[in-house]
Amino acid sequence: MLRQDETVRVNPDRLEELYHQLGESGAEDVVCRALEELAARLSHTERCFREMRHHDMRKSARSLVAIAEQIGMSLLARVALDVTTCIDAGDKTALAATMARLLRIGERSLTQIWDLQDLSI
Repeated sequence: MLRQDETVRVNPDRLEELYHQLGESGAEDVVCRALEELAARLSHTERCFREMRHHDMRKSARSLVAIAEQIGMSLLARVALDVTTCIDAGDKTALAATMARLLRIGERSLTQIWDLQDLSI
């Protein structure tokens, strides 16, 4: 059985920059809203994939890129961009594999950043 396990990392420098720019309260607000939006967009992207609404899926994945980059989730941003590349190429097999990877990375990234926030409290 193929074991699909990738290490996800949140860029602590990006989070530190947010805290420096916005202060603790402002940065926590931005991060919490971004996490909520990421979770919603991941779910929406998956729903669009199941329903074969590739145009909507592409828009949702592009928004994932911007949100993930904002809070230092570069791997999640890169995989979401890979999803858009697969849609553009019309490669359904690669899209299915990349979408599965996006969901795995997304879940792990969200968990990791929540864990980081728990450590900072």
